[in-house]
Amino acid sequence: MSVAARFALAWPGFALDVDLDLPGRGVTALFGQSGCGKTTLLRCIAGLERGKGRLAVNGETWQDDARFVPTHQRPLGYVFQDARLFAHLDVRRNLDYGAKRAFRRTASADSSRRDAIIELLGLGPLLVRMPERLSGGEQQRVAIARALLTAPRLLLMDEPLASLDHARKHEFLPWLERLRDELDIPLIYVSHAPDEVARLADHIVVMEAGRAVAQGPLAETLARIDLPIRLGEDAGAVFAARVAERDAEWHLARVEFAGGELWVRDNGTAVGRDVRVRILARDVSIANSRHDDVSIMNLLPATVVAHGAEDHPSQVLVQLRVGETLLLGRLTRRSAQRLDLAPGRAVWVQIKAVALVG
Repeated sequence: MSVAARFALAWPGFALDVDLDLPGRGVTALFGQSGCGKTTLLRCIAGLERGKGRLAVNGETWQDDARFVPTHQRPLGYVFQDARLFAHLDVRRNLDYGAKRAFRRTASADSSRRDAIIELLGLGPLLVRMPERLSGGEQQRVAIARALLTAPRLLLMDEPLASLDHARKHEFLPWLERLRDELDIPLIYVSHAPDEVARLADHIVVMEAGRAVAQGPLAETLARIDLPIRLGEDAGAVFAARVAERDAEWHLARVEFAGGELWVRDNGTAVGRDVRVRILARDVSIANSRHDDVSIMNLLPATVVAHGAEDHPSQVLVQLRVGETLLLGRLTRRSAQRLDLAPGRAVWVQIKAVALVG
């Protein structure tokens, strides 16, 4: 099961040319700088832009050389940057609008689907409110629920957090995580924010100038050092781990991953829970031998895989393998030469900061 999308579209000063094979479940992030073509691609998938190409969603063809299914007949939900709720309808009636337009309807399933979506997005207390009495995050939750009540086979989100301030954004992210974990349909999510992508995505498409310059599973793709687009201070690795222990005395938690274990700040996650770990390249230092007389607690044996030039000529980005997990480290070219960081060299990585992002 997959989403196969191939589009070509030319405008004055811009051309879109992509050929993607995306997972049929989970969150795919379309990531890149403003103007790279993320939203244009999303609109092509929705049928709002009629580019040449082919689109098939989990085996069902929506567009090819012989047919073009118009937007209103494509079983998809679309969530825009602004919620676009009907201002004259309360939350309950906004949701009714979506339910009445469901692509797949069975009388027995309608009520249970509606209740499940309201519960999933925590909308029960909001049903009688008018949109003007909702916060930005609450409005977006209603917009997502309305889209889901159409029973889509594909959900599209165009930077749904762009209009939220920092505090509201981080209040909203857990709802998106719940959505990711519960949905059994593909979700394509447009963003230019590395922290959102690290927390939510399973798969990533990196776009630049209308083309997909990289695509693949999130952990593998973020750990590459050959991408034409640079993340600057946000370059780093994301990987799966599990909480193995909580130390109440020091307010720390120990997480285990495919390569070892790390001590992180305890955020209350229960022992046994799966989490995502994000380690930025700037927080990784490298040594040829182990040093225990330092304040850094997370010291791990690693192997140098490769290194490549950074944007500034004084810097290099080093790809490291810790067990089965890839990490990135940023250091000066002078330091890399002094340490003789050739591929295959055994080293120790010292990790100054670790974040649990989901």
